[in-house]
Amino acid sequence: MPAGRRRRGPIHEINVVPYIDVMLVLLIIFMVTAPLITPAVIDLPTVGKASQPRVVPVEVFVKADRDLVVRRRDRSGAIVEEKTVSRGELAKFLKEARGKTDDLSVLVGGDKNARYETVLQVMDELRKQGIQKVGLQVKVSQ
Repeated sequence: MPAGRRRRGPIHEINVVPYIDVMLVLLIIFMVTAPLITPAVIDLPTVGKASQPRVVPVEVFVKADRDLVVRRRDRSGAIVEEKTVSRGELAKFLKEARGKTDDLSVLVGGDKNARYETVLQVMDELRKQGIQKVGLQVKVSQ
């Protein structure tokens, strides 16, 4: 082109590099967060054979209405104390039941319609109290 005939007008080029960078960042964000958003399906197994559980000193049962029923048993298996407590009162009950011993066993059970979240909250409270021996109550399928 001769020096005197420069073309003046709009430039018809689009720089797509910034758009590609943004798209790659968004793709990485979606790939990282997608597994966290997708709800997991839990298919709990049924128990065909289960041995008779040994007597444990403390039992915690989660009812469908989120109430907790706690039982304390003596060595022979007789119920010494049974009462309904809230989640906040559970810690106090566990501290009293634990007393001076560090070796407390707890059996956790739940109503058929109890929320899984509530059972996990009970187990979390047991962990906070330092209770290591935790069992889950099961119903034997026939």
